[in-house]
Amino acid sequence: MRTRTSFVAIAATLATLTACTDSPAVREVGQVPVTGTGTGEPTQPSSAETPQLKVETVAGGLTHGWDVGFLPDGKVLVSQRPAKLALLSSSTPGATVTELKADLSDVHVQGEGGLMGLVVHPDFERSRQFTTCQTHTENGEPSDVRLVTWRLSDDELVATRVKELLTGLPLNPSGRHSGCRPTLARDGALLVGTGDTARGAFSQDRTNLGGKVLRLDLKTGEPLPDNPFIGSDNKRERLVYTYGHRNIQGVALRPDSDQVFTAEHGPSKNDEVNLLEAGKNYGWDPSQGGTVGGYDESVEMTDLRRFPDAVPAKWQTGEITEAVCAATFLEGDQWGALNGALVITALKGEKVLILSLNESGDVTSVAVPKEFDDTFGRLRAARTGPDGALYITTSDGADDQLLRVTPV
Repeated sequence: MRTRTSFVAIAATLATLTACTDSPAVREVGQVPVTGTGTGEPTQPSSAETPQLKVETVAGGLTHGWDVGFLPDGKVLVSQRPAKLALLSSSTPGATVTELKADLSDVHVQGEGGLMGLVVHPDFERSRQFTTCQTHTENGEPSDVRLVTWRLSDDELVATRVKELLTGLPLNPSGRHSGCRPTLARDGALLVGTGDTARGAFSQDRTNLGGKVLRLDLKTGEPLPDNPFIGSDNKRERLVYTYGHRNIQGVALRPDSDQVFTAEHGPSKNDEVNLLEAGKNYGWDPSQGGTVGGYDESVEMTDLRRFPDAVPAKWQTGEITEAVCAATFLEGDQWGALNGALVITALKGEKVLILSLNESGDVTSVAVPKEFDDTFGRLRAARTGPDGALYITTSDGADDQLLRVTPV
C-alpha cells in the first residue's frame, strides 16, 4: 500500500529520471500559485520525464467516449456523448463492443452536451444499477441536465431507466459548459462536478446548481445531512459542496486520503486543478458581482480581489489552455515513482499530464508522457480500473478508442 510520505519520494524519483535522460523534455507545463493568499508570484514546478508506458487499444468504434465504469464481472460500460451506451466484453485488448438498447431519445445532443458522466453503483452485483449525467429535452426543447439511474438487464443487452435521481441542473441550449462528472466518495456520497452553462451569475449563486460540486445521496438524490449549507431554506443550496467554478470536467479521490481534486476548464488561460474544501468559494465570477451583463471571460479564474477568501488553485496551465478534462489517481506498487500521482487528460492539448503532489496537495512536478503527446488526439475520460491500470478514452468523433495504460 502507498503511504503518504511516498509522494515526496515520487518527486525525488522523477527528478532523478529527468537528470538521467540525455535530452530531457523541457515544457512550460503550468504554474503553482503561492499557498495562502495567492497574491504572490507563482512558482514553476519542475518538468519531469515519466517512465516508459505501454498503451494498448481495448476497443475502437466508439464516438466521443465520455466516461468509463467497471462492472464486477470484468466488463466495462462506456457512455458516449451522442446518446449511446456501450458495453465492452472486457478491459483487455480485443474486447468486443455491444451497443446497449436504452431509451435515450430525450437526451439533448448539442455542442458539449449529450450523454456524459457515469458511475457504477457499489452494489451493482445485486442491484445492477448505474447512474449517468445527461442533457435533457422536454417536449423536444432543451430543458436541464439530469442524473438518471439505470438498471442493466441480466442478459446485458438492455438498460432500463429506474428513476431520475436529480433534475434541474442548468442547461445552455447550445450545450456549452455542460460539464457533469459524477464520482463516488469513500463515504458513499455522490460528488458531481457541474458547468456554469456560460451564464455569468450562476457560479456564485448557491441556489443554482451550475458551476458547483454537488454532494448527494446516491440512492435518493437528497442532500447529505453534513453538507456545508444543509441549514438553508433552499433545497438546491443544500446540495452544494463547493461553488465558484467555471466548468468542472474531472473529480478524483486521492488514495488513502480524504482529499478530493477537480480539473476545470479556464477561458483562454489558466485551466485549474483544485483541492476541494467544503463550503468554499473558488472565485469564478464572470458577472463581476452582478455589475456586468452577459459572460465576461476577462476575469481571473480565481478572483482573489473580489473574493479574498476564495481558494487558490493547486495548479494552473498559465497563459495557455489545455482544455483539461478527466482526473484520476494512479495507485499500486506497479506504478513505481508514479504511485499516487494525479493524471489529467487534455482535449485541446491532446496529451496526458501527470502531476506529483506533496502531502498538502501542492504540485511538485509535472510530466507529459511522450506516448500521449499529440499521438491519440483529444483525450477525455480517465479512470483507474480494478486491475490498477489506467483507462483513457479518445474523443475525436470517429472511431474513438478505449485505451489501457500500464507501466513497462
